[in-house]
Amino acid sequence: MFFDDVANVKDISSRTSCAVFVIPRDVTISIKNALVLEPEDKSVITIEQVKNLISRLSMKQLDHQYIIIRPAELLGEEAANAFLKNLEEPKEKIHFILVTEEPSRLLPTILSRSQLYFMKQENQFDGTIKADKKTKEIAKKLLVAKGKELVSIAEEICAVKDNKREYAMNVVSTAIEMLYKTYFITKKDVFVKKLPQFLELYENLERNGHIKLHLVADLC
Repeated sequence: MFFDDVANVKDISSRTSCAVFVIPRDVTISIKNALVLEPEDKSVITIEQVKNLISRLSMKQLDHQYIIIRPAELLGEEAANAFLKNLEEPKEKIHFILVTEEPSRLLPTILSRSQLYFMKQENQFDGTIKADKKTKEIAKKLLVAKGKELVSIAEEICAVKDNKREYAMNVVSTAIEMLYKTYFITKKDVFVKKLPQFLELYENLERNGHIKLHLVADLC
């Protein structure tokens, strides 16, 4: 989904427990009385910061409370998982606003539990995909594959000798990153529309689902 003005962020966020806004770093967001979670040392948002935030939200809210996490991609792994647990049991009147310039760096499980919004303007996101050449090749094939092609790609992914699940998740994560960045280059909504399937696939793999089964079934 898309929005035109950061002045609409509060209204948009009021409709959901968690929203991710893809906004350039130099664009300011201001919501009166909102709690703001930022990295203390400019490099990472820690699990301690997340726990302290959640403890402040433990009491029943008399009014709507908005929490801005920016830049959300700097949530450390432990912090992101702690935050994810809070999303699994959202509290009434609590609205999380995750602001990022690099949505592909967020946990797919966080994205799958959030509403995703892109700001309508010229964006200057880095189009470089950091995965190795082989991973990118398979991810590209996965993005356009249909039917029987998915079966052969699943077999190719599972042919690796070690860490099959980790490798499969890396391929899917790369495909997700490609979808985001291709959208920013082409401005074609078709790439955004494919995201839910790939996010669901990543989540199922993370939950120890059958690798070949989900690589085929989730993308059909």
